[in-house]
Amino acid sequence: MKFNLKNIIKAFFIMAAVMAQVKCSSSSDPVENPPVVNPPIVVANDVDFWLTKGNQSALLEKQTVKLGFGTTVNAYANIEVNAAQKYQTVDGFGYTLTGGSVDVINQLNATKRTALLQELFGNGENSIGVSYIRISIGASDLNATPFTYNDLAIGETDLNLDKFSLEKDKNLIVMLKEILAINPKILILATPWSAPIWMKDVASFKGGKLKTEYYDVYAKYFVKYIQQMKAEGITIDAVTPQNEPLHDGNNPSMYMSATDQANFIKNSLGPAFKTANLNVKIIAYDHNCDNPNYPKTILADADAYPYVDGSAFHLYAGDITALLNVYNSYPAKNVYFTEQWTSSQGQFEGDLKWHLRNVIIGSMRNYSKNALEWNLANNASFGPHTDGGCEMCKGAITITSGNSFERNVAYYIIAHASKFVPMGSTRIESNSGGSLQNVAFITPSGSKVLIVENDGSATETFNIKFNGKWVTTSLDAGSVGTYTWK
Repeated sequence: MKFNLKNIIKAFFIMAAVMAQVKCSSSSDPVENPPVVNPPIVVANDVDFWLTKGNQSALLEKQTVKLGFGTTVNAYANIEVNAAQKYQTVDGFGYTLTGGSVDVINQLNATKRTALLQELFGNGENSIGVSYIRISIGASDLNATPFTYNDLAIGETDLNLDKFSLEKDKNLIVMLKEILAINPKILILATPWSAPIWMKDVASFKGGKLKTEYYDVYAKYFVKYIQQMKAEGITIDAVTPQNEPLHDGNNPSMYMSATDQANFIKNSLGPAFKTANLNVKIIAYDHNCDNPNYPKTILADADAYPYVDGSAFHLYAGDITALLNVYNSYPAKNVYFTEQWTSSQGQFEGDLKWHLRNVIIGSMRNYSKNALEWNLANNASFGPHTDGGCEMCKGAITITSGNSFERNVAYYIIAHASKFVPMGSTRIESNSGGSLQNVAFITPSGSKVLIVENDGSATETFNIKFNGKWVTTSLDAGSVGTYTWK
C-alpha cells in the first residue's frame, strides 16, 4: 500500500480545521482570557440648573448636565449652603404694573395677551411665577397722562371726597382681576405719585407739598381707595405714603420731608386705617439708598413707629447696604426693595450682572422682604409716559405688535428668582465672596434654591456644598445660574 505524503499532510490540516470548528462551537468549553467589560457609570442628577448668559446664548435655559452630590475632593472654591441658619421670609419678586403697561399689553390680541399674563403670573413649567406687584394710586409717570382719583377744577375742593372715582384706572382694575384669577395670593403694593392738585400748595401735578390742612382728607383718600379696590375684589396688602418723596421734578410728583411723612402717618394715615379697621401695611420712605436717615427719622418718632411696618428703597443713589443699616437700627421693622429701572441705553450683560448683584442678591442678603424691578411693559418707543416722565425706562416686556412681544433683561433678572423662590420662602445661610455673588433660600416645600452671579471677568468653577457633600459646576463671566435641589 502506497502513501502519498502530500495527501497525508492535506488530510491532517483538514482534520485540524474541523476539530477547531467543533471546539469553538461548544458552549461547554470556557473562553480563554474573556474581555473585561466595566458597567457604565451612572451619575444621579441631584441638582437642577437654569442658566442665563450675558451674551444671551442661554436665556433662563434649563441645563442638561447632571450634577450629583459627592465627596471627591477638589481644589475649587466652595459655596456652602446651611439650611439651619434662617433669616427673613420672602414676600415675593416682581414689577410695577403701570398704567402704561396695561395699555400696551391690551394691544396684544386675546390669545397672546392671555398667554403673556399666564407666563408672567402662573406657576407652570413655562411661567416665571411673579408673586408681587406694585401699582400706582392714580397715575405714575409711565401713564399716558397724569391724574388722580379726585381731580377738580382749579379753586374747587371736595372735603368729603364725594367725587372720588377709580374710573380712570378701570383697565388696570380689569387686568388685576385677571392676574388674581391666575395667582390669587399675589401681593399688591400701592403708591401715589401725587395727591390731588387741590390738596397741594402748587396748582400742578408736578412738585409741591401736601397742605397740612388736607392731611386728614388725604388719609381718607387712601382709605376710600383701599375700600373701593376691595369692593372690586382687589386686596391691597401695603401702601407707601409717597413715591420718591425727595424727587419733586417728575410728572406727577410731590415733595414730602421725613418730618412731614412722620406727621402724616402718626396724625392722619395711621389713625384713619385704625378707625376703618384696615389691615394694610404702611411702608415708609420708598426712595434711594443714599438717605437711610429718612426712614430712621420716621421710625424714631414714637408716635409714628407703631403704624409703620417698615421702609422701602430704590437704588438710583447710595448702596444696597442701606437696607441693613436701617434693619439693624430697627430690627422689628421690615425692609423692602420696591423699584429699579433698566435703561433703553443699557447693555444686556451689564444690566444682568448689576441687577442680580444688587437688586436680587444684594437686597435679599440685606434683609429685604421683596425685590421689584420697575416697569413691566412698554412699547418699542419706551412709552407711554407723561410729558416729562421717564423716556428711557425699558420694560421687562416690549410689545412689538398685536401678536408679538420681546422679553428684555429685566424679565430674566426677576425670573431667576421668582420662578424658583415662591412667597413664604426663607433666606438661608450661604457664604459669599470674590466673584461669585450668591443668595440661598429654602422654599415652603423644602426645596433649596441657590442663585449665583459670576461678577468677574473669567469663567469660575466652584462647588455647591450642602450637608457635607458637594456638586461641582461652573459659570461663565457675566452669567447667572439658579440651582435647585431637594
